[in-house]
Amino acid sequence: MTPRRILRTAFAGLVLAAAATPAFAAELTVSAAASLTNAFREIGQAFEAAHPATPVRFNFAASGALLQQIAQGAPVDVFASADMETMDQAEQRQLVRRGSRAAFARNALVVVVPSDAAVVPKSLAELAAPGFRRVAIGVPASVPVGRYTRAVLEKAGLWPAIEGKTVGAQSVRQALDYVARGEVDAGFVYATDAALLPGKVRLAFTVPTDAPVLYPIAPVAASANPAGAQQFVAYVLSPPGQAILAKHGFAAP
Repeated sequence: MTPRRILRTAFAGLVLAAAATPAFAAELTVSAAASLTNAFREIGQAFEAAHPATPVRFNFAASGALLQQIAQGAPVDVFASADMETMDQAEQRQLVRRGSRAAFARNALVVVVPSDAAVVPKSLAELAAPGFRRVAIGVPASVPVGRYTRAVLEKAGLWPAIEGKTVGAQSVRQALDYVARGEVDAGFVYATDAALLPGKVRLAFTVPTDAPVLYPIAPVAASANPAGAQQFVAYVLSPPGQAILAKHGFAAP
């Protein structure tokens, strides 16, 4: 083979290789609240089936931590938080596309106890009793479930009595784990999380909140794949996406 033909063959190989890789260029990174882990993994699989050229990678953590990652330049395409306040901050800091946010799910705040708990509280006031020495809540500064918890306890005038008992969790799933392992006497989590470990935690009661537990989603302003980000958001809001969320215990917004 002549040198010219060798060069042509090599160039043709490079062209074919480049043509074979666009799918990876279209990859999406979705940063989502920890409570969405199970539902979004299933949504991701369904989305990939409908969009084979767009693989989805997830980053699950507390909403506040995810917001800080995006603010620091983490390569994220879609942000889904567990409360409106965190998304408000994202929008104010121009980290998501202005006017693109949409509420896509609703949850409920609940109190859970270890499955073998001898005493199951029936009200917030009972958590202030001496029998409950350690109560898991999300860190209010960065974990939405912690903010919801502190708000209801403050409104009930119980925060001073319970604050000293609290064990801070970095996400709602960590709070759930504390309860499941019997490391605390009770914990505040979402209803969808409580349903994940029926053999290890028991639902004590549902906690009414003044602000509804709504989940908003939006494309990230600095997304490297804005079209794909919008497609993913649209899928979450679509009937198939909503059906998956309902399957995992989330209510319509």
